[in-house]
Formats: sequence, structure tokens, C-alpha cells
Amino acid sequence: MPRRDLFHDAVKSALIKDGWTITHDPYNLPFGVTNLYVDLGAEAPPLGAERAGRKIAVEVKSFRSPSPVADLEGALGQFVLYRALLKKQEPDRMLYLALSREVYGSVFREADAQDLISELELRLIEVDEMQEVVTRWIEP
Repeated sequence: MPRRDLFHDAVKSALIKDGWTITHDPYNLPFGVTNLYVDLGAEAPPLGAERAGRKIAVEVKSFRSPSPVADLEGALGQFVLYRALLKKQEPDRMLYLALSREVYGSVFREADAQDLISELELRLIEVDEMQEVVTRWIEP
């Protein structure tokens, strides 16, 4: 079983407060003879036309190492790998990368990072870690 990110419980709580039902903790992705794990799987209840029945998988990243660029490289590699596997396993489930407001503000607001969001079609969830609320959904 994978080790949880320090930010995991805050993201889980934020998603629940935002109306999502947590369906997987973690979400299992078979990869050959081994398993990989996306941190969370969730579904929107059938209320409200915008999100009704939507399914998501959420990879939580806290960017706590001394090098934000190394954290970014790792997060992007994981995102691309998990998205490819998820597309094969459950194509209607969208993958998101969950980040704190601090990380988004310091790493993802850069022009080059904005280009990566567009180029790699990243889906991001910005979460206020202290309040445990979703502050923004960022789509490519």
C-alpha cells in the first residue's frame, strides 16, 4: 500500500465538503504484474447538471522537497502515467492533480507552468490546506 501524502486528508475532506463521494482510498491501477495507486477516487452525486455522475481520480501532491522543479518533474511523470492507465481501465474517470494554494501560487502560476497545463492537458484542484476546501478547479 502506498504511503499517503501529508496533504491527503485535507484534500479528501475538501472534496467531501465540495459534494463529492469518496469511492476509493486509494484507487488501484494495475500495471503489469504490479499495482499503482492514485490517492483518491470520487464520484459526484446525481444532483446538479454540471457534475452529475462525474467520476474523478485525484493524485495529491504537497511539493515538500527542497526542489520544486524536482517535485514538478515527479508529479508530471506520475500524472501522465496514471492518466494513460486510467484511460485504459476506466475512460470516463478524469484524473486531477490536487495542490495546495501555496504550491499553485509558487509553482503553477509561472508562465512556463501555465504552458505545461495547456500542453499536457493537466487538470488541477487547488485546495486551501487549512480550511480544507476546494478553492479552484483548473481545466486545460
